[in-house]
Amino acid sequence: MGEYSKALEYYEKSLKIREISLPPTHPYLATSYNNIGLVYSTMGEYWKALEYYEKSHKIYEKALPPTHPDLATSYNNIGQLYGKTEEYSKALPLLEKALGIWRKSLPPTHPNIKIVMNAIDRVKEKL
Repeated sequence: MGEYSKALEYYEKSLKIREISLPPTHPYLATSYNNIGLVYSTMGEYWKALEYYEKSHKIYEKALPPTHPDLATSYNNIGQLYGKTEEYSKALPLLEKALGIWRKSLPPTHPNIKIVMNAIDRVKEKL
């Protein structure tokens, strides 16, 4: 447990393979960037995580329709990260965007909807 450097090593190897074999806007590249961002976020390296989340998000915006649940996940991840860094005014619109997409693309009882609603409530309390 907690073998973040090993996780990063494998995610980065995967990313290199995908960068060679896939077009630059392929969603699998976005997934690789997102996974690396998640590890950095878990490690508390928020600014490094943000760098990877933003790379992921740019690809998702180009490759996916605007109501795709993976795009919402991207908005959520960046919004949650801004919440962790206490940048609540940046977090709120991203979390609300994630909620809007998930409400259109997921069943109303999906756990992601409840998770982001709770995050929105926490951010609003801080504003």
